[in-house]
Amino acid sequence: MLSNTCKYALRALIYLGKFSEDDKRIGIKKISEDLGLSSPFLGKILQNLVKQKLLVSTKGPNGGFAIAKKTDEITLWDIVIKVDGEEFFTNCLISLEPCKTHDPSKPLCPVHAQYDKLRGEISSFYQKTTLETISKDIDKFEDLVRL
Repeated sequence: MLSNTCKYALRALIYLGKFSEDDKRIGIKKISEDLGLSSPFLGKILQNLVKQKLLVSTKGPNGGFAIAKKTDEITLWDIVIKVDGEEFFTNCLISLEPCKTHDPSKPLCPVHAQYDKLRGEISSFYQKTTLETISKDIDKFEDLVRL
């Protein structure tokens, strides 16, 4: 499962990918109102995304946030790895540890074989899906707000 922090980061990046422009930033107040998220919590998340070089920010009256790269260069994988780490893609379904696929001396969990295939498909989806892909699928602003 993705953390709430990661889900909010995904929503904010999708929003900024859809609505920010090169020369214009969107303020935290507007983003938080449009997405229905707490400004202080969202602000911390966005600052972390700036540190991770997924966003750029500008302070001041015309300040705000914008996507740091082209939306076709940022995948869901990039976002999840930078916010939650790789555990989402490596941990066992019923354990808190990474799956023991490389160590034959350790027993496999009862769902390993089925989940390993699914995890591969999930990883592939996250690696191939870009912000641009998602932005194209969002036809109306209301679709994004409901995320």
